[in-house]
Parts: sequence; structure tokens; C-alpha cells
Amino acid sequence: MIKVNVELNNQSWNRKIKNPEKYFKKRLKNISKVVNFFKGKKITFTILLTNSAYMKKLNKKFRNKNKSTDVLSFPFIPLNILKFNKKKTLYIGDIAISYEIINFRSKKNNFFLEFDKAWIHGLLHLIGYNHIKNKDFFKMDKIERKILNSIN
Repeated sequence: MIKVNVELNNQSWNRKIKNPEKYFKKRLKNISKVVNFFKGKKITFTILLTNSAYMKKLNKKFRNKNKSTDVLSFPFIPLNILKFNKKKTLYIGDIAISYEIINFRSKKNNFFLEFDKAWIHGLLHLIGYNHIKNKDFFKMDKIERKILNSIN
């Protein structure tokens, strides 16, 4: 079972997603069927739905990049410990998502598809996926598409 805590610090999100908890509950049901890491565990994480200005502050503070971005992930458990962790109940970290960037991208695509892509990408970072090398990018992209197909 995967549970998300939703924090809202920007009201623009309310125009698109009326009940974020319900939105995520519906989508998180199927992820453990696609990603082995989640099977048989009680996983919790937090999503902050925010704006580009706040994302820029977070990006500057934690990554020393003075610009906004679509999604940031803050893993709670270091990867080397997460891989060998036998606990069934885990808090895996936090994700922050920018409304303006998701909304801008949705001009070419569906808002909810763009939003799902962002939080899924962030969630995979929380459990150790990355895209530093090309092979890692393709591996992460493949699992993102599998999850998207399973929740939509």
C-alpha cells in the first residue's frame, strides 16, 4: 500500500485538482503491481503542490541552481540503505511540483498527464532511480511509461 500526504501552498492547484488525496489514492493503487519495490510494503511520501517561485528557492537551497524546475525529489533514506532495508513500513521522502510548469506543458498535452508524469518521475527518484547515464535514463523512462499506462 502506498500513501501520500499532500501539502498545498499554492491555490492554483485547486482549480485543476479538487480533491488531491482522492486523486492520488485512485492512482497509487496499481503502482505496486508495476514496481516490485512497493510490493508487500506500506510506503508513505509527501507531495508539495507549489509554484515556480517556491521551486526556484528550493532548487537554489538544495541543488545550488538558481532557476525553477518542474519537480524536485528529496529522498528520506539514502539509496545504499534503501536497497537493503527489510522494513515493511517506510517513509521514503518528499516531492515538490510546480503548478506553472505543469500548466505550461499542458498547453501541448493534457494537464493530468503532465502532472502524473511529474509526480511519478519524482516518486521513482525517491526509490533510487536516476537519469545521470543514458542507460539509467532509458530504464527510468520505461518504468515511468509502465506506471502511466497502469494508472490511466
